[in-house]
Amino acid sequence: MAKGITKREVNYSQWYNDIIQKAQLAENSAVRGSMVIKPYGYAIWENMRDQLDKMFKATGHVNAYFPLFIPKSFFNKEASHVEGFAKECAVVTHYRLKNDEKSGKIVVDETAKLEEELIVRPTSETIIWDSYKRWIQSYRDLPILVNQWANVVRWEMRTRLFLRTAEFLWQEGHTAHATKQEAVAEAEKMIGIYRDFAENYMAMPVLVGKKTANERFAGADDTYTIEAMMQDGKALQSGTSHFLAQNFAKAFDVKFANEKGELEYVWASSWGVSTRLIGALIMAHSDDNGLVLPPKLAPLKVVIVPVYKKIEDLKTIDTYANKIVDTLTNAGISVKYDNDDKFKPGYKFAEYELKGVPVRLTLGMRDIENNQIELVRRDTLEKSFVSLENVAQQIPQLLDDIQASIYNKAKDFRDSHTYTTDNWEEFKTIIEKGGFVNAHWDGTTETELKIKEQTKATIRLIPENNQPESGKCILTGKPSKQRVIFAKAY
Repeated sequence: MAKGITKREVNYSQWYNDIIQKAQLAENSAVRGSMVIKPYGYAIWENMRDQLDKMFKATGHVNAYFPLFIPKSFFNKEASHVEGFAKECAVVTHYRLKNDEKSGKIVVDETAKLEEELIVRPTSETIIWDSYKRWIQSYRDLPILVNQWANVVRWEMRTRLFLRTAEFLWQEGHTAHATKQEAVAEAEKMIGIYRDFAENYMAMPVLVGKKTANERFAGADDTYTIEAMMQDGKALQSGTSHFLAQNFAKAFDVKFANEKGELEYVWASSWGVSTRLIGALIMAHSDDNGLVLPPKLAPLKVVIVPVYKKIEDLKTIDTYANKIVDTLTNAGISVKYDNDDKFKPGYKFAEYELKGVPVRLTLGMRDIENNQIELVRRDTLEKSFVSLENVAQQIPQLLDDIQASIYNKAKDFRDSHTYTTDNWEEFKTIIEKGGFVNAHWDGTTETELKIKEQTKATIRLIPENNQPESGKCILTGKPSKQRVIFAKAY
């Protein structure tokens, strides 16, 4: 199967597409720009979703669901917000079809035009704050800590599976607070949760910081971000959290009576991650043989493949293999014993390697005689023989080791492709080659856009806890108070 995967050094983009196709993660649908997420790809998303959901609920958040359709008039209430999404909105104008008598084809019934067009949800701030207006009267109603698991539509013309599609799955948190301090703390807390998830579950190191005014979310006063580096040296924005101030509360006239009985506008945050994280997993860890999945998110953590010449030997192998399966299952580790005789062991080895199963065990009659079993770890492809009677007990620690190894490899790569420079020519060379660049910036949107125009690099973030450092802007030479992180990005 790996023979059908383009090597990264030959064509990184095609390598990415090949892995998605060969590992059966997703495919393009009949609707231009939309994707079908196949069962194995969706199983990865389910693991991500379930873990994040636990983390959200552990911090006091609850789930709700809001309409897919948003009245167009709602978008007129927050000007900067609608400006940020206007070019990506899908609009519903009619509500009925009919048979055309002349052609016999199904057509839109022109008499069934909606009184007000509906926007297919690109994000839910507007429809949610319309609800919050009814939910909030007093400080006793605050805070509201709500999350929604949903799909959204942003009409992208240049699409890539998982990374950028017209429709995708995500979660979006929307919170309401009595004070600015609480809303800021919420936005900061949630970007911390995303960092925790990215590093401790996805095994993907990230940088944390704020977006520039030019790059922040439409309608936000501040946007916090986590940025990861892919194996081609490009950045991938992997999660964002926004301090929305009182912008949406003012747009929808959401006020509350404080403890003194005075009316105040509510403070807000919103935050989200999407199926883009599957694209991040692929590009951060995988190799020319296929997927490399961190054990904490792998749908299948261990596979056992029997090797035998005589069918009667299979019963003996089954007995030993099933004992391992029972022990691992009782320990909460997902395991599969693949004794399907339709495919030969070599085919199975390639399939599970391609799908990124962290541990493969191979068991034959000779192994049983020698009281051993062959073990292959997917991250390094290293083979070893371990005691047959103790292998199940060793697996949990091995999975932890693989998780740490995958993270450390990604971190070493990022660190070795992170540079600091004060020279414009060197800056351009590094950006072209790929990587993160620490450089001074004069703080103006004009310079930010000029750098993007000349190099295709954007300011990914202003690093958290960034220490003041006087210098000169990498492009203009004007005074700069701090360094920021530049990179090309997806």
